[in-house]
Amino acid sequence: MAVVINDDDTHSVAVGEYYQKAREIPAQNVVHVRIPGSPRKLSIAAFNQLKQQIGAQLNPDIQAIALVWTAPYAVECNSITSALSLGFDAEQCRKTCAPGKPSRYFNSNSVRPFTDFGIRISMLLPTGSIEQAQALIDRGKLSGFSVPPASAYFLVTSDADRSSRAPFFPKSGRISRLKLTIKTIKADSIEGVSDIMFYQTGLVRVPKLDTLHFLPGALADHLTSSGGDLLGTGQMSSLRWLEAGATASYGTVSEPCNYPQKFPNPAVLLRHYLSGASAIEAYWKSVAWPTQGLFIGEPLASPYRRFGDRGMLQN
Repeated sequence: MAVVINDDDTHSVAVGEYYQKAREIPAQNVVHVRIPGSPRKLSIAAFNQLKQQIGAQLNPDIQAIALVWTAPYAVECNSITSALSLGFDAEQCRKTCAPGKPSRYFNSNSVRPFTDFGIRISMLLPTGSIEQAQALIDRGKLSGFSVPPASAYFLVTSDADRSSRAPFFPKSGRISRLKLTIKTIKADSIEGVSDIMFYQTGLVRVPKLDTLHFLPGALADHLTSSGGDLLGTGQMSSLRWLEAGATASYGTVSEPCNYPQKFPNPAVLLRHYLSGASAIEAYWKSVAWPTQGLFIGEPLASPYRRFGDRGMLQN
């Protein structure tokens, strides 16, 4: 894992240092760049310069990258995480509602994505609030120590357009060995529950988040057009999930239409996370067409690592 810090952003510097210590990231894996003004969206030229700066400081063993800032989070219509990991896809920007380019990493069992596919998967670690970022990092680290009884909530909502991945929701049931109960229900929200490890739904805005308790390592996201527009106001930002207590999330930065392939596949996400993958691995493996999708959170959270062997990323 490499950690990229924007030296022009005091929050990025403070959170990056905290993350390096918390996860014992070697000094040689810390990359320093400068992004003046922290714009929400980068031009292709500015992105290419940034990518060159990052790449010049990475050793060949680096398999994944944590970008420690809130903005920039987009490169034209691409997310910054996908543009950095897969290369900028200009074709998608000609028609954002067109099908996306397939990811070779989707649903793979690879534990070394750069070695196997030439893909350094990346995740944004938001820094809008230093205190909230530190709490997020603490949740990710804490997730590796114990696995309490938990539930996975998959909601088929009244919003039919945003329920396009409902056919991929797993059936309700219990995985006793992992102390996990799967609850696939028809509802627009859940309220007052305190055992959330997974929460996937489809709405413009998800209500009652302030009544919920997420367990360390929890993954949560909603299928909507612009969840990845982190600082936008048109729809609910994926940041709201992290502020509510989730450890990682996902959202698109440009209009994707409701192709389920452009969002985390519930069955694939569940399979890999429960098999021991880290949050960054499980989320990346669950999205078939990730060009427009932004991955955010604490990358190394891995509450089920002791139960499987599919998550092998190390600091």
